[in-house]
Amino acid sequence: MNYEPQEIEELSQKAQILTEALPYIKRFSGTTVVIKYGGNAISEGPDSLDSFVEDVVLLNFVGIRVVVVHGGGPQIDALLTRLGHSSSFVGGLRVTDAETLESVKMVLLGQVNPLLVSRINQHGALGVGVSGADGSMVLCQPKSITHGFVGEVIKVDASLLESLLVQGRIPVVASIGVGVDGQMYNVNADLVAAELAGALNAEKLVFLTNVEGIRSDASDPKSLLRQLRAFELQRLLESKAVQGGMIPKVEAALAAIGKGVHSVHLLDGRLPHALLLEVFTDQGIGTMLYG
Repeated sequence: MNYEPQEIEELSQKAQILTEALPYIKRFSGTTVVIKYGGNAISEGPDSLDSFVEDVVLLNFVGIRVVVVHGGGPQIDALLTRLGHSSSFVGGLRVTDAETLESVKMVLLGQVNPLLVSRINQHGALGVGVSGADGSMVLCQPKSITHGFVGEVIKVDASLLESLLVQGRIPVVASIGVGVDGQMYNVNADLVAAELAGALNAEKLVFLTNVEGIRSDASDPKSLLRQLRAFELQRLLESKAVQGGMIPKVEAALAAIGKGVHSVHLLDGRLPHALLLEVFTDQGIGTMLYG
């Protein structure tokens, strides 16, 4: 078969990418990676979701133990709007009354979680949907009177996830917690991901959302920070450079590093195959935090 010069160049580029990925595959095979897939990334459409699922399945097939934790903020907003309910946020967290909690459960347990599991299972019987309430995996207490049924994590039990990972499965965790009295809570998915990453001794925690990473100036895209030490990120948080919905992500990232997670990555999940580009290439594409 005769190839045109352009075809040879394209094949060479593909071979180079595979060669570049090899040392990372060898290094991370057998380790655990926890991925928080945000509702903002999900809402970008089927192509974005398909790209994410392909990345997750590929990581699994090369021997990386993958846990997916998801939220569903935009989807919850849409349901609350249809029901005529409004939302308010304190410290980046949704104030959750009893009616809002029911909507949160409907979206996370009845819509987003089954969607992710079914897409993963198109590539084999791999995905298993669970929530933080299953087996009291994420044990909570109320965060504050102001927040209502928003849970503050007091203990995690990752044994259910360990059992699934040993079987070669991909657990997909909805960010619902439970109290000792059986009351269910809305828990920020970033914080759930951080707690589980620490409990699983994860090599990496990856946040996929609709921003490209952490900026030193939230309003300036050119101020994107590629690498940060934990103490540098803490200073950014204290200086109020981090705002709104990024606050829980940054707090979760710092908590994960404090719990022994080797690195935390914040990526734009709308970019095709963002996960593979960050994990398996020399350059990376988002912000990496380390201790």
